[in-house]
Amino acid sequence: MSGMETSEGRQVVTLEQFIIERQADFEFASGELSHLLRDVGLASRIINREVNKAGLVDILGITGKENVHGEEVKKLDAFAHQELINALSRGGECSILASEEHDDIIPVTSATGKYVVLFDPLDGSSNIDVNVTIGTIFSVYRRTNTSKDIGDLREEVLKPGNQQVAAGYVVYGSSTMLVYTTGNGVNGFTLDPSIGEFLLSHPDMRIPERGKYYSTNQGYYHLFQDGMKQFLAHLQEEDKATGRPYSLRYIGTLVADVHRTLLYGGIFMYPATRKAPDGKLRLMYECNPMAYLIEQAGGKASDGFGRIMDIKPTELHQRVPLFIGSAGAVDTAESFLKKGPEFS
Repeated sequence: MSGMETSEGRQVVTLEQFIIERQADFEFASGELSHLLRDVGLASRIINREVNKAGLVDILGITGKENVHGEEVKKLDAFAHQELINALSRGGECSILASEEHDDIIPVTSATGKYVVLFDPLDGSSNIDVNVTIGTIFSVYRRTNTSKDIGDLREEVLKPGNQQVAAGYVVYGSSTMLVYTTGNGVNGFTLDPSIGEFLLSHPDMRIPERGKYYSTNQGYYHLFQDGMKQFLAHLQEEDKATGRPYSLRYIGTLVADVHRTLLYGGIFMYPATRKAPDGKLRLMYECNPMAYLIEQAGGKASDGFGRIMDIKPTELHQRVPLFIGSAGAVDTAESFLKKGPEFS
């Protein structure tokens, strides 16, 4: 693979070079998906710039508005939402957008593009003001009809995750990384701020078959299903043969928790609770793209009873439980939940 050379003589590959060189691996290779992914990369660099100077400008805090979920909208949330719309609308590859921050689809009226993009512009926004890792998540589908009827446009978005053609996330942390898949494995790129480019840093990412961490908000323990409580007890038991006990790690930003799980293995869980029996995370904006990516890395993603990406969505902002990570850990979680689906 060709690339550019650093001052130390080391060959590096930029995100754009990588996308162009891998374009032929994509079933529908036409250049449009490559342009779309570069648009996402551009938007994420702009968002990263604002994240990095958030404490220095009037970008922290809330806007005074609520989003479709009744949550206070952070200023940086609103900024990221608009930057992604701007980048994806200008390119012409997308004809329908959908954002976790918006109540309905966003038709791109001037475009006839072949793709539909759904995104969570700033995952973990409750962590913005305390300087904890946040991220962006995106999911890409192909359009299957050219109708301009609003009902047909909505149907274009309500597809199961197994029809995704690309998905990924950007994590804004101690370094900024973009991780994505187009169905041919998973690759990670780290932003080099000195040149303003994402450089290939984690080629062919694979999740370990077994990890040593589990991640969940254990503060909700008393609201969990019986099987979930039993699974947590199982993870905390000592058993050298299976690498238990696992250690608890929980950041509270899905992107950050899943990124750690991808690198180190184990399992991330946001289960159903007595107060939220349908779960909290959004199927279309969070669970499906993460599921596609983790499956491409050799892992598994479930709602506790079956494959996340086989769920046929019924509404744009549908919520589901999520169990994602090393395949064996997810299988074990399912076995406990099926034995104890009740809340007590």
